[in-house]
Amino acid sequence: MLSAIDSPATVMPWWAVYTRHQHEKTAAQMMTTKGVEVFLPTYASVRRWKDRRKLLYLPLFPGYVFVRGGDERRLAVLTTPGVHMILSQGDHAAVIPEDEIEAIRRTVEGNHCVEPHPFLKCGQLVRVTRGSLSGVEGILVRKKNMFRLVLSVQMLAQSVAVEIDAADVEPVSMQTATQYTERRLPAAQLPQYSIPPYGVRPSPDAVGPEITAIVG
Repeated sequence: MLSAIDSPATVMPWWAVYTRHQHEKTAAQMMTTKGVEVFLPTYASVRRWKDRRKLLYLPLFPGYVFVRGGDERRLAVLTTPGVHMILSQGDHAAVIPEDEIEAIRRTVEGNHCVEPHPFLKCGQLVRVTRGSLSGVEGILVRKKNMFRLVLSVQMLAQSVAVEIDAADVEPVSMQTATQYTERRLPAAQLPQYSIPPYGVRPSPDAVGPEITAIVG
């Protein structure tokens, strides 16, 4: 995982930056050299060829890099080679909730098996009660004999899953679950959209009337 430049004195919101196909790492490195705080979560994937196998670290959210935003950062981000746009709502950059970023960060920085997962809007909401993910909330799913905790970035309509012991989670109370749903309802109502093919920028029609893009 490409780590960030820490800015303890100033806490700015997180933005989602859309990049060219397979340019996530390059764009993240260049923005980091400009002093922009960057978060690019990755996961390990073994790719097999006829004569060999190779361990690769791929972006958990293909086509996207997260940055801490602010008006003074916008030009530095948009002028970075490989960056297409900053996702926005109306006239403002769309803010990714801090707790969503923190949950993803704790997952990739811990010794966990994590990978992309189809986006989930509803399901059994649980909270991790122990271990390095203690306090993290997500949707519990079962695949064969394994349980996974699904974490989502609502603005991107994308999810990731991390293997977890079912004994390490507890159901979130009905009252808390209602608050969780209400807090995320505006983002949950945003239209889902897929990553456009190489070289094509998302148009407002492709992502819905409420989402536009700040384009460089």
